[in-house]
Amino acid sequence: MKTDIRYEQDLESLLSEGVQATRKRESEAFDELIGYTSGLFLFGAGNLGRRTLTGLRRIGIEPLGFIDSNPSRWGQSIDDLQVFGPEEAAAAHGSSAMFVITIWGALGEDRMSNRIERLRQLGCKNVSTFLPLYWKYPEVFLPHYTIDLPHRVPLQADRIRRAFALMADDESRHEFLAQLSFRLYGDFANLPAPISGPIYFRHDLFQMGRMETFVDCGAFDGDTLSLFLDITGGAFERAIAFEPDPANFAKLVDRVSLMPSEVRERITLHQAATGEINERLMMDVGIGPASHIGSGELEVDSFALDSLLQDAPVTFIKMDIEGSELATLKGAQKLIRQNSPILTISAYHRQSDLWEIPLLIHGLNPNYSFHLRPHMLEAWDLVCYAIPSNRSH
Repeated sequence: MKTDIRYEQDLESLLSEGVQATRKRESEAFDELIGYTSGLFLFGAGNLGRRTLTGLRRIGIEPLGFIDSNPSRWGQSIDDLQVFGPEEAAAAHGSSAMFVITIWGALGEDRMSNRIERLRQLGCKNVSTFLPLYWKYPEVFLPHYTIDLPHRVPLQADRIRRAFALMADDESRHEFLAQLSFRLYGDFANLPAPISGPIYFRHDLFQMGRMETFVDCGAFDGDTLSLFLDITGGAFERAIAFEPDPANFAKLVDRVSLMPSEVRERITLHQAATGEINERLMMDVGIGPASHIGSGELEVDSFALDSLLQDAPVTFIKMDIEGSELATLKGAQKLIRQNSPILTISAYHRQSDLWEIPLLIHGLNPNYSFHLRPHMLEAWDLVCYAIPSNRSH
């Protein structure tokens, strides 16, 4: 592994481009790629492809078509845009069109480099990920999870340096730099492979106790709660789960209802979101684990953890709440200061989560060490593990 000095040199190299040069690069990247091409195809007709199509139409650009690897879609239309097979599109337009890859999701099994290489082997000369397009039209496309304008990274250079200094091991430093490079350059290739083993409950970082009071923010259908019960063998003090989406909450209730009564009686379920204060918020629901606060047509309750759990001996808090992590941490500051619970916080929903989450936790309680671990490909399910000194290995 590199020495700390070498890691710091790599960090400074990433931050050295500066705001103006980065802004110029992000604004010109798509124009340089599309050049004199005859139009563009979207490779991937799933959620990201349809989102990209909607944005393109808002700015008056109509793609030549979708490309999809699923033969059952070929010849059909999705959102009134024809779907072609890769071979057909490449044979007809490989030398003249722009091919924009719109495949990037948490459940992907291949890498972006594989998708690019496949199109190039078919004879497509102009191939790009969706990122330069999104940078060109940020008012339409951004932010989108970790993807935002690259020039916003060097604007936060001092905060990034402070967060990087909090990383407790070389694995975390390496991950931090790779994630930073991804935010700056869209560098998919250097993102480390996911680690093996369970998400959130890492025996290599901390030891689980037999009397945990576990708080699950963003409980979805109870998948993490079930994992917690498996890992503890049912030896826990209490579990408290928050899930605002009605469909997800119904599945959560059903899952818990099938558990033994002596387990059920120690589990409390709240059909609510979590945040900095107690309030009513609008929510976009019905999209499974991607349901999120901030837009939509359903009004839901949102609570600060400090207001509901001030007397609970909380020892462990997990958050995967689609961008509400920072607000929920602020709403749990008393718990964090007084109890020093283990914190396992998703750090991939916003560009700045990479540095803002560890900085906020450290500011609330300096008694933590910080570890970054990727649990899915290409920046998905990145978790910041904040471990109090008395629980750390």
